[in-house]
Amino acid sequence: MGVPLIQQYRVGRYVLTQKLKRVKRFPLVLMLEPLFRCNLACAGCGKIDYPDDILDKRLSFEDCMTAIDECGAPIVSIAGGEPLIHRDMRQIVQGYIERKKFVYLCTNALLLEKKMDEYTPSPYLTFSIHLDGNRDRHDASVCRDGVYDKCVEVIQIALARGFRVTVNCTLFQGEAADEVAQFMDDMMKLGVEGVTISPGYSYERAPRQDVFLKRTSSKQLFRDLFKTGKGRGWRFNQSTLYLDFLAGNQTYHCTPWGNPTRNVFGWQKPCYLLVGEGYATSFKSLIEDTAWEKYGTGVNPKCADCMVHCGYEATAVNDTVTHPLKALKVLLRGPRTTGAMAPEVPFHYTDEPVAKPRLVARTDSAAGSSNAKRVA
Repeated sequence: MGVPLIQQYRVGRYVLTQKLKRVKRFPLVLMLEPLFRCNLACAGCGKIDYPDDILDKRLSFEDCMTAIDECGAPIVSIAGGEPLIHRDMRQIVQGYIERKKFVYLCTNALLLEKKMDEYTPSPYLTFSIHLDGNRDRHDASVCRDGVYDKCVEVIQIALARGFRVTVNCTLFQGEAADEVAQFMDDMMKLGVEGVTISPGYSYERAPRQDVFLKRTSSKQLFRDLFKTGKGRGWRFNQSTLYLDFLAGNQTYHCTPWGNPTRNVFGWQKPCYLLVGEGYATSFKSLIEDTAWEKYGTGVNPKCADCMVHCGYEATAVNDTVTHPLKALKVLLRGPRTTGAMAPEVPFHYTDEPVAKPRLVARTDSAAGSSNAKRVA
């Protein structure tokens, strides 16, 4: 794994403490979006098409500190937009480090070389560089040539200066396992701490909807990838049970409150990925007033194809703490890449009248695929 032991220990202790306190819903990662403005226009982004008055909004330093003090998560993922555009980003990062929070500063790296002198290497700070595959894949994803090469250059500089560096990779339609495997080999040669990998989610606001992976094809892609990667020493910045879930070996419900989002509109309901569901004015209100039962795969059609880490990583971490021997087995052997896949969660879209048929998942165990049948 690409997660340092001190971070694993701190997060594990935090999760166990919440369980001992019988806290039903607690955050693992604060997803902070202090602005939506970006210096790229990626095909799969759901943030960049807001009007200028929204793109010009910023969370203040005080807003950002209040957000972590409210929710208490041990990790903060600062996204956007491009967070390095924010003029107070250095102060925001330092404020989180002083609170001993593990900070992942997510960036497309175009401004990082210029801004790097504003930061000091710390076990609490990681630059998470957005790279969606090899040169051709990534540059096509961000709709600009030369960005991949710039990212590689900046990664090398940051590592040479002693910073923690990870890569955040989203896989889209048309990916081939051998191509992604070569990308993983290249990242390991660069020396990054680990790769955070996830299938893309079809943001309603994204300009292109044809690039996103569907659930069954996602699982098969990850099985093929992990099979190819056996013995190649890849480091992932994720829990082993989440990777096992991606390979179709775990039946998980998402934990949307595990990665609550605070952005320029407020606390986003129910999660980082869904728009148009409303906002809460405080973390307490988010937890207590959100109708959580209305969201998740099998419950809400908007969630049907989602397997993204911000929904399922917290589920996997909870499972790891509850069943450490199962997690250890996967850690030692790697995700299973053959045999029947775990069944999908049942589908019941309850907004249909009772008299009408409802959708229920049917799993073809031979093929490992999930289909829907209608029942009375």
